[in-house]
Amino acid sequence: MPSTPGHPDLAAFGTTIFATMTQLALEKDAVNLGQGFPDTDGPGEVLDAAVEAIRSGRNQYPPGPGVPELRRAVAAHQERFYGLRPDPDTEVLVTVGATEAIATAMLALVRPGDEVVTFEPYYDSYAATIALAGGVRRTSLLRFPDFGVDEASLRAAFSDRTRVVLLNTPHNPTGKVFTREELELVAELAREHDAWVVTDEVYEHLAFDGRRHVPLATLPGMAERTLAISSGGKTFSTTGWKVGWMTGPAEVVAAARALKQFLTFVGSGPFQPAIAAGLGLPDAVFHGLADSLAAKRDRLVAGLRAAGFQVPVPEGGYFVLADAAPLGVADATPFCLELPETAGVVGVPASAFHDDPDAGRTLVRFAFCKRDEVLDEGIRRLGTLRAG
Repeated sequence: MPSTPGHPDLAAFGTTIFATMTQLALEKDAVNLGQGFPDTDGPGEVLDAAVEAIRSGRNQYPPGPGVPELRRAVAAHQERFYGLRPDPDTEVLVTVGATEAIATAMLALVRPGDEVVTFEPYYDSYAATIALAGGVRRTSLLRFPDFGVDEASLRAAFSDRTRVVLLNTPHNPTGKVFTREELELVAELAREHDAWVVTDEVYEHLAFDGRRHVPLATLPGMAERTLAISSGGKTFSTTGWKVGWMTGPAEVVAAARALKQFLTFVGSGPFQPAIAAGLGLPDAVFHGLADSLAAKRDRLVAGLRAAGFQVPVPEGGYFVLADAAPLGVADATPFCLELPETAGVVGVPASAFHDDPDAGRTLVRFAFCKRDEVLDEGIRRLGTLRAG
């Protein structure tokens, strides 16, 4: 009898919490505030560019590194917003979303036994891809409700086996935008331990209230050891297109490109030129998208507070973390599994993003990247929890 199929290092991960909660949303006809995708389309110019690409015959395999106009657009974007100047031919790689970029980066940089430092809570694919590469996860906890970096904890996470720091800012699921001072600490430790830094910057244009995203690669001495990842999905509300990219030193991008050809090879053909068009849109478009989401954030935060949750105000991204303890909840996992039935709403237990089972035990992640009427209906239904 053959052994059980599957990669042994991934056996502990099973089905993602997002798939579980989305299935419950469908079964119970619940308002899905769990999964982070918008329910409206992005800028018309971007959608029109995709239609034009499809109609003009750009429906076959694109070049392995990505279509030239998107690689040039990514390079121009990095210079326009951050003063960085990656070579579009050797220092930019287009990927099938940021998820593939993260996985490819881990496989390219991490060897069995290498340690990867990341902040906890973390996006769930981080743990799986680190394990797939044979790496060892070391975390530093961002504590509710302010999610500030604990310097002692972060320093303790580093060792002589540290190979990579995996950093996400603006941060999912906390909504934290790392400050320059916090980033300088990360940079200092990366240099001290001669580690690479992989930065997940998919929410780079979704920082609120006048905050500005600071790419780690812009700090002194960091461009040569930082691999930056982003995506058009979050910025332009086109998550289903799966168009991501990485920028960084040519030797790391080349290693990632060599791996990618045996993963997806290529993808998202006609959507690549459309995202290129999006990256060239005026600043007002980027600001408008962030302002619209900030208003939705405020709407959901106010509603959750009225329903009895303790809720800090997110600084960026798509999500809010709400503490259900004031509602008498001792464990958010059974609470969330029952919520589609009890209130007709889906949220995600924050324990899915934690190594420490106690750190986020009563926290629930809700997405505010939804139409106002959807948010209002979700808020109305959640209000029945306190009423009951």
